[in-house]
Amino acid sequence: MLLSIGLILIVSLSLNAIFIKLKLPGLIAFIITGIVLGPFVLDLIDPKLLSISADLREIALIVILLRAGLTLDLNDLKKVGRPAILLSFIPATIEILFIGFISPLLFGISSIEGFILGSIVAAVSPAVVVPRMIHFIEKKIGTDKQIPQMILAGSSIDDIYCIVMFTIFVGIQQTNTFDTLSIVLFPVSIIISLLLGIAVGLIIIKVFKKIHMRDTIKVLIIFALAFFFIVLEDALKDYFTISGLLAVIAMAGSILKVYPVLAKRLTGKFSKIWVAAEIMLFVLVGAAVEITVLKTAGLLAVGLIAASLIFRMISVIICISKTNLNSKERIFACIAYLPKATVQAAIGAIPLTLGMPAGSLILTISVLSIFISAPLGAIGMDRLNTKLLKVNNA
Repeated sequence: MLLSIGLILIVSLSLNAIFIKLKLPGLIAFIITGIVLGPFVLDLIDPKLLSISADLREIALIVILLRAGLTLDLNDLKKVGRPAILLSFIPATIEILFIGFISPLLFGISSIEGFILGSIVAAVSPAVVVPRMIHFIEKKIGTDKQIPQMILAGSSIDDIYCIVMFTIFVGIQQTNTFDTLSIVLFPVSIIISLLLGIAVGLIIIKVFKKIHMRDTIKVLIIFALAFFFIVLEDALKDYFTISGLLAVIAMAGSILKVYPVLAKRLTGKFSKIWVAAEIMLFVLVGAAVEITVLKTAGLLAVGLIAASLIFRMISVIICISKTNLNSKERIFACIAYLPKATVQAAIGAIPLTLGMPAGSLILTISVLSIFISAPLGAIGMDRLNTKLLKVNNA
């Protein structure tokens, strides 16, 4: 296993350096590393490492959600207003519906598998979008109309929304039921999950304030509690449904709300953890991609992704239609909402792990969506930001 980890780090970091010089997202380099070193090409990754890849991906997803909760200030939504709120769920909903209805016709999968695929593909990538929006805010690019703030707030909730929808659709697929009681209990489940996370968050804040400990220890405690939420969800699934992932977000969000100074320090810690988690996440996702399925999906998958991106851009324009943004600024918002990567890598392989008939296809299309959209969005934002947005020099 140590040899495999060493190979993963050396190859992925070397390829990443090349991609950075080419001004391409490094995460694409990590996926390529996984495909090349994985069992379907060179087969140089230890099976023991692959056997725990699902757990490692779940840990990476927890890191994503903790970072989102520690940085997602709901006041940003209030400041930016209606457009950010609309952007947080309308583009994703339209894309989920489009893929959910079209993919069964194209690939012969079930309707619920189509909506599972849609909920995975629809999520915007925080790994691509968030750092750029923070950079634009610091450089005062587009801040005269709070465009980076709008995209930052909307895209952060977009990820959470897609993960919640994914959880719902997977639950339906696993139980093969969706009755009236499920509809009634769903909001109750969400409220209980949020309250659980908030309550735990408030308790640990009191503990952190009373007992002096290093921030590193605090990070480990928060990680442990996040793992307990996931375990609790699994333990209660036969009696009552809760979302451990929502509880994780709520716990992190309560820390930001009540103890913002600590939240800022912890964000720095989790950002460092993400450096390693990102490599393992994308490499292991690449390793799970079957080349034969990639060939089979072919142009149909590319066409589906391209069409879904067009629907996403149209929905973004609808969300910002009644704002004071000019045509260039609206084009930038559309570009910023294109890239997909992090969520697709974190949950794209879950259907395969759960043994769904379309699991390999769902993973393959998820990875394809990263290859197509991440470079488009990243390069577009990097090269067109000052051409499409106003730089506030005041």
